[in-house]
Amino acid sequence: MPFIARPGFSQSSSGELRIAAWAGYISPEMLAAFEKATGIRATYTPYGTNDEILNLMKVNQGQGFDVIWPALDRVPNYVEAGLVQVIDESRVEWDRCIDSAIRSSEKLGAVVDGKRYQVPTDWGTEAIAFDTEKAPMIWGKASYGDLWAPEMAGKVTVRGHSALVGLGLWLEAEGRLPRPLLDSFASEEAMRANYDVILQEAIARKANIAQFWSTQNEAQGAFRTNGCVLGQTWDSTAAGLSEEGMKLGYISPKEGALAWMEGISLPVGAENVDQAYAFINWMLTAEAGAMYASHARVNSTAKGAEALLPAHARSFFESAYPENALDGLWWWPVQESWFVELRGEYQDRFLSA
Repeated sequence: MPFIARPGFSQSSSGELRIAAWAGYISPEMLAAFEKATGIRATYTPYGTNDEILNLMKVNQGQGFDVIWPALDRVPNYVEAGLVQVIDESRVEWDRCIDSAIRSSEKLGAVVDGKRYQVPTDWGTEAIAFDTEKAPMIWGKASYGDLWAPEMAGKVTVRGHSALVGLGLWLEAEGRLPRPLLDSFASEEAMRANYDVILQEAIARKANIAQFWSTQNEAQGAFRTNGCVLGQTWDSTAAGLSEEGMKLGYISPKEGALAWMEGISLPVGAENVDQAYAFINWMLTAEAGAMYASHARVNSTAKGAEALLPAHARSFFESAYPENALDGLWWWPVQESWFVELRGEYQDRFLSA
């Protein structure tokens, strides 16, 4: 579906747009294509983590950008702090967006107290990246537990807080958690009961970790230069290394890949609101979705985007999510502020042990 500019947007000059998004998400080609389609000149400021942009928004009281890209499960944190504005749903071209993404986003954080604060644009996973020769993994057998096996000592890379979740899913499957893992997101009591067990196991097996990562560049560096052969990483991390020619695969473990959704939110201090909605609707076109997915190596929510992907991207998707893997995704639940604080506490204890 071609992009149709709303009345008031000329092809010659339609204002500016200030975008803050994850590092590696927006390419110069995307900015040029958006400007060609709408006449809007956009600037892009990258960030590396959810906490980085949330803290920046808090310091600046929601000022400085017209568009931000928080993870869906963290949107309630922005709403609680009064940093984002309600989406005017009448201005969004919803027929361009995959229906399941719209419905799922309602339950995963985009809608708070009956009001929508984010438009879903992409989804992805965190699962197992592996050296196909030195640490081959097989669909149906691959497990988060493989990261912590004795033979992997000094060969693994993980992110602190999400590694504890992956380890927790393995321990849950082994019947070794006192409560269901999802209960950890509902109450502090349940979280501490589970995370005390998870942390003890993680510390006992910490010798497996050659490098911790917090950004994609760090995760890729673990495989490129630091000798890691196995890791719990984002799908985009593994896809990028594979395209570089590394013999790296990516697979959903039997406990389920950790799945997240992201999208566009408008800060309360957005100065170019019309342009922000024009950008949202452009991102939901098949052409923009495919361009975005190919560059950022995430999965677009734009209808028809997958048909426009290059062959290597389609092949990576099929090998990462074979058979019924998509039915077993483990979607991140809403992480309320109390959970995020405790999550940081346990991560710090793990990193410093």
